[in-house]
Amino acid sequence: MTQSIIEQLIEAHLDFLDQTFSASDTIQVEFSEFYHWFRKQQLKDLWSYEQVYNLIQTQILDTAASPFLIEQIAEHIRFALIHPNNDSTTIEEIIPVSTIDHIAQYIASKSEHRHALIKRITNNPAFSTMVTQLIQHSIQDYMDNSLMNKKVPGVGRFMKMGKSVLESVTDSNLDDTIANYLQKNIIKLSQLSETVLNQHFNDEKLYQFQASLWHKIKKLPVSAVRHYVEVNDLPKTVGLGHEIWEHIRQTDYLKQQVHDGVYAWYARNQERSFDLLLRDLNINEELIQNELNDLLTPIIQHIVHSGQLRQRARYYLEKFYYSERVKNILN
Repeated sequence: MTQSIIEQLIEAHLDFLDQTFSASDTIQVEFSEFYHWFRKQQLKDLWSYEQVYNLIQTQILDTAASPFLIEQIAEHIRFALIHPNNDSTTIEEIIPVSTIDHIAQYIASKSEHRHALIKRITNNPAFSTMVTQLIQHSIQDYMDNSLMNKKVPGVGRFMKMGKSVLESVTDSNLDDTIANYLQKNIIKLSQLSETVLNQHFNDEKLYQFQASLWHKIKKLPVSAVRHYVEVNDLPKTVGLGHEIWEHIRQTDYLKQQVHDGVYAWYARNQERSFDLLLRDLNINEELIQNELNDLLTPIIQHIVHSGQLRQRARYYLEKFYYSERVKNILN
């Protein structure tokens, strides 16, 4: 007799759950109630720093990205680059000119950083070598192919004779002589290059250069980007980026950065409620009611209609009704 009553109670209970959660109003009310409770909880009351860090450590640093994910990233970039709207949309339609102006002003105002960068470049041995070779080749090109050589009869022969006389007097090849001179004066050349570049890229000229560049490209279609990105090479380039990430995610450097970063974030936010934390992500009650509800309601209703809720509920109801305590009550 008791077993029959228990089975009837379980079935009645399951029918009640199916009927109750089939109604979308019930789901909305319960979800809203959960959100109102959850929003008042402080971060430290639910999750510890160790739990947050271990999740990030496990899912991001210790877990390699799947080949399918890498493939999807490349595919989405490719799709964005070849989208037909790129041909009919200009750059100025998607990038506001006010933002470009703010960027130009910001870059132009960084005089000290710019001077330091120019100094580092002009004092680099590679830059010195490049300038030396450029000057040397320019002089040689002028002597061999100058306009005067071609237009005035005898000048070419005269310049060759002058070159030979100079080489006989200095007892060295003219090219070597010029190279030696430039090498001895490379410090002066570097300083001159630094001065010229600083004059050419002062705040006003740099701002005007950026403005001029913007006016040249703003009417171009977005598809012009494809001139600088090889669409067919995306699997390769995305793969190279993935190789870099695969290495850096396993380094002690990144692990320490993530550890300290999560710790600093947790220390600042541990006493803040989830309401404030969710607002940082632009998640508020209005979004919960109008957007997430609409997304979650069909999922829960499908769980009910497919029998998944009934199956899992029966598992726990049987444990409850067949417990010694309930059986004693029924007896």
